[in-house]
Amino acid sequence: MSTLLRALAMEPPLDPSGDEARSLLRRELAHPDYHDRNPFDVTLDWLDRTLNGLLDGARGAPPLSTFAAIVAFLLLGLALAWLLSRARRTPRAAGRPGAVVDDSSLTAAELRARAERALADGRNAEALVDGFRALTVRQVERGWLDDRPGATAHEVAGALATTYPGQRGRVAGSAALFDAVRYGDRPATHDQAADVLALDDALAGRR
Repeated sequence: MSTLLRALAMEPPLDPSGDEARSLLRRELAHPDYHDRNPFDVTLDWLDRTLNGLLDGARGAPPLSTFAAIVAFLLLGLALAWLLSRARRTPRAAGRPGAVVDDSSLTAAELRARAERALADGRNAEALVDGFRALTVRQVERGWLDDRPGATAHEVAGALATTYPGQRGRVAGSAALFDAVRYGDRPATHDQAADVLALDDALAGRR
């Protein structure tokens, strides 16, 4: 009995202490398997494992069934790759609006003319985007807006709301439309584009 007691006493405790548990958890989480990985790489690994399993399992299957399974697998892989590429682009476009003006060499008159041509041709999205750009550059040319390369539509709207408090709602609405169309791939209607051009006229004092 004493021998058994001594043996039991030499065994490690069944329940680790709090510090030991935390240490064990830290060591486990440090394992590379827990590290964040690129979703595309994870998908490629899954496709590789699945293909290898398919090939191993198809050794005893009829050739036609094997061929059909491989074609279906490849189509699935292409579909997944396409979805991943879309998922990479869309959040950035919709969630990270960029600058209003991307070509500082164009004048307000040139941007306005380009917007009017686009509107006449039925290219409403281009008309709205260039119309808001024309509005922004015109206010810079008139000295009512600081020339800040890289300024976003939200920043432009905030600055213009102070200068034109009576047009605050229209300016904010046009800025939101600009971001939705330019960086969110949203369509625009003829009336929305025309409203932005009309706002440009109103802020410029043109009748």
